[in-house]
Amino acid sequence: MSETPGWSSPDQQPNQPNQPQQPPQPSPGYYAPPPPGAQPTIKPGVIPLRPLAVGEIVDGAITTMRRYPKLIIGAAAVVAAITQILGLLVQLPFLSDLSSVVAQDPNTLTQEQLVEQLTNTLTGFIGGTLISVVLVVIGTVFLSGFITVIVGHAVLGKPVTFAQAWEEFKPRLLPLLGATLLSTLVIMVGLLLCIVPGIWLWILFALVTPALVLERCGVGAAFGRSKALVNGAWWRTFGVLLLTAVIGWVISWIISLPFGLMGAASTGFSDDPGAALSAGSLVLSTIGGIIASTITLPFTAAVTVLVYVDRRMRSEGMDIELQRAAGHGGL
Repeated sequence: MSETPGWSSPDQQPNQPNQPQQPPQPSPGYYAPPPPGAQPTIKPGVIPLRPLAVGEIVDGAITTMRRYPKLIIGAAAVVAAITQILGLLVQLPFLSDLSSVVAQDPNTLTQEQLVEQLTNTLTGFIGGTLISVVLVVIGTVFLSGFITVIVGHAVLGKPVTFAQAWEEFKPRLLPLLGATLLSTLVIMVGLLLCIVPGIWLWILFALVTPALVLERCGVGAAFGRSKALVNGAWWRTFGVLLLTAVIGWVISWIISLPFGLMGAASTGFSDDPGAALSAGSLVLSTIGGIIASTITLPFTAAVTVLVYVDRRMRSEGMDIELQRAAGHGGL
């Protein structure tokens, strides 16, 4: 199985079976960032191999999507379609019941009957929503890890096929799912205690996915690597990821708006609450969600990987390793 080269952590020997023996590792000082202007900028792939500006991170994510459209957009479209459609199918029966309850005249029911119907319907609806959330999480985990592998090749300017990316990512799928569930739990606890600790933990562990997939380390080590890379640059990392979230929200809103309007038009812009739960309106909303997710999910995942790359180049001199992996070791 081939692996994306050049991504081992400073204290980790690269795992390259059936390869010629590598020369001895340089002294620890090798990982200090080179002085600015010490060598010309090298750009074998979607980003220059030097510490990145915020605009270069965003541009690198967009360039990656444009350079590998079949892999990234195709995978994102399939994942978004499966998760959104399955979620809709799970929720449709409960939404139909909820619509019927909302449409009833409360004057024809006793208060106990109305409360009982609402409780039963909402219980089923919440259960369906939880199933939908689980499907979305699994789909997002797969997509983020798969795109991480592609971005790893894109940074080095290396071609990659679906089969190759899948072979590299497949052994990391279950550890990544476990790491995602663990980080989600930790962040939720932080949010319950207070919003600020939750946000702090979100940024602190934002780089777990690229660390786990590209460095091929364990779950605990990936959390440690994310923490080490974010330390000293929490606010910058927060700013980049917040900007990414805002861009993704704007794109999603722009794409979903016409489908929401078409759904409202299909019900005659009715003020009836049950009209918003009609099958036609929900189907249109699902189509808009699929299109929006196809663009925003890979963009967010690619930005996260490039933030990880930037942090490693700034704190560990990873640009030298990447230049060598890209075939510019003589520079």
